[in-house]
Amino acid sequence: MEDQAAGRKDPDGAYGTPQKYDPTFKGPIYDRGCTDVICCVLLVIAIVGYVVVGVVAWTHGDPRKVIYPTDSRGQFCGQQGTPNEKKPFLFYFDIVKCASPLVLLEFQCPTTQICVSKCPDRYLTYLSAYNSRTPSELEYYRHFCVPEFKNLQKAPIKVLKDKECPAMIIPSTPLARRCFPAIRAKKGVIMVGNETTYDDGHGRRRNVTELLEGAKKANVVLETRQLAMKIFEDYTVSWYWIIIGLVIAMVASLIFIVLLRFLAGIMVWVMIVMVILVLGYGIFHCYMEYAKLKGEAGSDVSLKDLGFQTDLRVYLHLRQTWLAFMIILCIVEVVIILLLIFLRKRILIAIALIREASRAIGHIMMSLLFPLCTFFLLCLCIAYWASTAVFLSTSNEAVYKVFNETACQFSGQTCKPETFNTSNVTKLCPDAQCLFAFYGGETAYHKYLIILQFFNVFMFFWLANFVIALGQVTLAGAFASYYWAFKKPDDMPAFPLFSAFGRALRYHTGSLAFGSLILAIVQVIRVTLEYLDHRLKAADNKFAKFLLSCLKCCFWCLEKFIKFLNRNAYIMIAVYGTNFCTSARNAFFLLMRNIIRVAVLDKVTDFLFFLGKLLIVGSVGILAFFFFTQRIKLVQDTAPPLNYYWVPILTVIVGSYLIAHGFFSVYGMCVDTLFLCFLEDLERNDGSAEKPYFMSPNLKKLLKKTNKGQPDA
Repeated sequence: MEDQAAGRKDPDGAYGTPQKYDPTFKGPIYDRGCTDVICCVLLVIAIVGYVVVGVVAWTHGDPRKVIYPTDSRGQFCGQQGTPNEKKPFLFYFDIVKCASPLVLLEFQCPTTQICVSKCPDRYLTYLSAYNSRTPSELEYYRHFCVPEFKNLQKAPIKVLKDKECPAMIIPSTPLARRCFPAIRAKKGVIMVGNETTYDDGHGRRRNVTELLEGAKKANVVLETRQLAMKIFEDYTVSWYWIIIGLVIAMVASLIFIVLLRFLAGIMVWVMIVMVILVLGYGIFHCYMEYAKLKGEAGSDVSLKDLGFQTDLRVYLHLRQTWLAFMIILCIVEVVIILLLIFLRKRILIAIALIREASRAIGHIMMSLLFPLCTFFLLCLCIAYWASTAVFLSTSNEAVYKVFNETACQFSGQTCKPETFNTSNVTKLCPDAQCLFAFYGGETAYHKYLIILQFFNVFMFFWLANFVIALGQVTLAGAFASYYWAFKKPDDMPAFPLFSAFGRALRYHTGSLAFGSLILAIVQVIRVTLEYLDHRLKAADNKFAKFLLSCLKCCFWCLEKFIKFLNRNAYIMIAVYGTNFCTSARNAFFLLMRNIIRVAVLDKVTDFLFFLGKLLIVGSVGILAFFFFTQRIKLVQDTAPPLNYYWVPILTVIVGSYLIAHGFFSVYGMCVDTLFLCFLEDLERNDGSAEKPYFMSPNLKKLLKKTNKGQPDA
């Protein structure tokens, strides 16, 4: 790669170094060209295909199939512009034939279903309504018959045989737009309305508990709906306090990042000392327990003689157990102390890099808000994927099947309602009905719907990973411009974040597409394995389950490794502008050559981020708990009345974690970028006039490095 300042090509192809120091030199991040163009073209083609799939799905799909219940003829209840516009509820002729509401909501009951304007509010049989002297009884009953039923003088036996009207109706309430029996318990007695028995329309009195099997989970649905309403009410009266809590979390996150610049060293060393002290106390406690058991009966039995015991407390009464604990803790203590002695300089370097990351973020404050852009793009990907999935799943045609109560050879076969009554099925199976079953189809489009759904999932993973990669490259480019500025911050571009974003899109869309494609393929394989595992749960093939578990574990590890490799490859792309494979290779071997520094920095930053998240989430969560439970006397009257105080508290805790995670993800990217730049700086430069160091004065002082003949930044 040819250097912008000196114009000399490095034989290694990494980046050109100037023959002599040039104040206009701004590091290796500016001279670049387009990379992985083929992958860029593939991404564009895939996006165009994804748009075509979305258009086709939106043309054929109908989300009303998810929203509105469907009668036995596949017509929507309550849909405007249809004959059922003023009939929003679904009524079942015989609810007893339905095993549970899950069958009603997802599949089909073997009974006639019609759309009605309101659910029945009384006990009534067709025979009693027909024989009633009040015409209004039969007229009321007719609302729960099929729309074609007009002849009120038709013999009741013929009406019931033709299944034009239900044999009986019972008091019902609408749940999920479906009429369920109004079941309630009064002093432990199950009742529907005010009755414990009902006439089934065939001259028999039956107990209402028989209705419970057909609607036993209706109360659960009702309670869930009531719970949802109470939670919604809590949000309406506490939303502004929740926002205040999230703002406090954001301010606390920002303050913690600023404090890391000054207190990182203190926090790390305090943590190390605490670990040593805790281990020391553990050794002391084990010795005291070992000494206390001396002379007690049974305490000198060896672990080998005791054997395996299910009650683990038995082992605590043996001296040998505490001796083993003490030896293990002593070994761990000695290992940690030796590591501290030999790695003390690397720990100091990690602390210095963390401090430097705070300075870099201080000069690029907009980077803290950049995760909002990534979040917005991810929301677009999720919304497009979800809407396309819904339209694809609802783009089938109505399929009718034969349903019957008794054994029938035609049961489950497809049928046509228009010709069903004249077919041989009704002659061989008198109780058979041609009812709407589900939405499907036999056309080529319907046959390939599963492939389109698979493509939809694959494109979601690809685009989501691309958005994340774009965010990582943008942040890495901005922070690299800080590191490679010889005079910080004077040599930095005016808008480093926007400049890095533009470079990423202009030159490296193909490389980002390549890295995200590899990760998407692995993730799709993992999703497929999870699906197969779900299907094999009921199987007894232990070898298949074992093999599947091994594959899931291997691909989980592979996904973690690819994410690690991609992250560092994106940093190298942002710094040098090389293609994905070259960047991944260079980043991997660079880290392997400095594996101890990588391990130390990784553990130190992990601890600091864990401490920061714990401190922020814990503090804000405790404050929210005391506020919403009205335990703070100063603001006791200010706290809103709530049905469930845990609703805003959990919302604040989860929101605080997401905010803290967003801040620390930027901080982590900054640390990783500066670390890779620091390693490259050490390997490529020697402090001479031709190859000056770009690291900060603190790092140069720590490593005892100097730039000969040139002023430090």
